[in-house]
Amino acid sequence: MTTTATQQRPWTPGEIALVVARLFLGVAFFYLGLVKASDPVAFLKQVRAYELVSQPLLLNSVAVILPWLEMLCGVLLVSGVALRGTALVTLALLVFFTAAVANRGLALAREQDTRLCVIKFDCGCGTGEVFVCNKLVENSLLIGLAVLPLIRPRQRFALGREGAGPSTAR
Repeated sequence: MTTTATQQRPWTPGEIALVVARLFLGVAFFYLGLVKASDPVAFLKQVRAYELVSQPLLLNSVAVILPWLEMLCGVLLVSGVALRGTALVTLALLVFFTAAVANRGLALAREQDTRLCVIKFDCGCGTGEVFVCNKLVENSLLIGLAVLPLIRPRQRFALGREGAGPSTAR
């Protein structure tokens, strides 16, 4: 049986996994951004606790813009629009968030003279209080999901040049 331009080849397990991973990451980013945007004052306090930004205007800007950027990344990941660029931005955000959580966790562990993995705090991620080590593992898994569209850009269920039609699928 030959495949014509109107017939698509069956989905491979790898293609299904890539789309599911991208959808999961997109929904997670959208939801967590929505949680932060719904209470900007609480998110501002959580951002301030990291002591990464001291200038008030910049601090407020980060607290206002970041949730919307996360929601935009989530929508773009789910829709498959600008997939590689969105995956790259998402990856950069996750690497930064992970480093910030690790840094804050280490500072709290030193302050309390205890092990890192027993430290629990509200990281500002939108999930409430979390154990630092659990959050680092979770973020590492999300980083892995964000890398997938970069190493396998042609995907089904994606719009634009990244989408794999019948003639470009590999």
